[in-house]
Amino acid sequence: MPVEHAFAAFGLPGEPGSEEFWAAAGAPSSVPVDGGWVTLFLWRGSAARIGFESWSPDVPLRRWHATDCWYAEVRMPERLRVTYQFLVDGTAYADPLNPAGAGGDRSVAATPDAPAQPHWASVGAGADAVLPLPRARIRWASERLGGRRTVRIHPAGGGGPVVLLLDGDDWLYLHPAMTAFDSAVAAGEMPPVTLVFLPTRDREAEFGCRPDLWEAVRDELLPLVMESGVPADPERPVVAGQSLGGLSAVYAALEFPDLVSRVACQSASLWWTPEAVKSADPLGGPVGGSVAARLRERPDLSGLRIAFDVGEHERRILPHCELVESLTEQAGASVRISRSASGHDRAGWRQALLRDVAWALG
Repeated sequence: MPVEHAFAAFGLPGEPGSEEFWAAAGAPSSVPVDGGWVTLFLWRGSAARIGFESWSPDVPLRRWHATDCWYAEVRMPERLRVTYQFLVDGTAYADPLNPAGAGGDRSVAATPDAPAQPHWASVGAGADAVLPLPRARIRWASERLGGRRTVRIHPAGGGGPVVLLLDGDDWLYLHPAMTAFDSAVAAGEMPPVTLVFLPTRDREAEFGCRPDLWEAVRDELLPLVMESGVPADPERPVVAGQSLGGLSAVYAALEFPDLVSRVACQSASLWWTPEAVKSADPLGGPVGGSVAARLRERPDLSGLRIAFDVGEHERRILPHCELVESLTEQAGASVRISRSASGHDRAGWRQALLRDVAWALG
């Protein structure tokens, strides 16, 4: 199909690069093709490429003749939400045409059939995209983990059970979890909760299957939360984590059942073993990794409520997750299993985060 017809198919008038064209240009738009979508991305300026969070390798943009219009027509599967940015001479930029941002240098695009994500506000793109932050914060100087951290706390709906958000800085500065939880509580979709945004200093070290983090949470962090003056119930916390954070949340449920009995994890790195994490092909090791090996010892998980979610397009991680899901259920846990319209990407996980925390609370 000639390029000029493709641009017309996306509803854009005028010659590409003209003022009429740019006045009508907006966020990436999609047209159906062969059981999927072709999505048009536009960039005004100099040569660039699109960097996707994890779903695809970088895609170079093509220039329309001698104009300032650079474009890519990207083939996408059904049901996909992605985080992306434009990469120009080593610098990353959000899409200035797209009002759906994720932090200052990322944007979010979705195919027309991707499910809606109520409660997640469109925060804009670019340097002005500053998310509101919780007012309450504590300084945590951890003896077990080392170093100092700032942990922010937010009582959504006035506060309630503690919800520990691993990789907390991502949920503070990239995706507006504070306002999303406020909205979900106000809509009656979950009870009031107290969000604790846990930052990490070294993800591979802290989120591997080792006890240090969870001993520090139990003995150091939760007492500080209770002394903060923010209303919080630490008796049955929900732990929410993604990727390596999801692995750590599942590990905590296995090894610290008196502390963690409610979990919401998305795309957990359940391929993890000490050997796999150092391998050139980490996902090519034993299915289910160290967690599956532990579950084969038949621990009693009858007190655990755990929600598993994985991106539909994460084909290599699915066997690892499916085995752990099955073994967890066999061990007596209450298990919820779902799949999100995404790859390995927070833009796809965020609605599952709200839904699964609400389910974990029972």
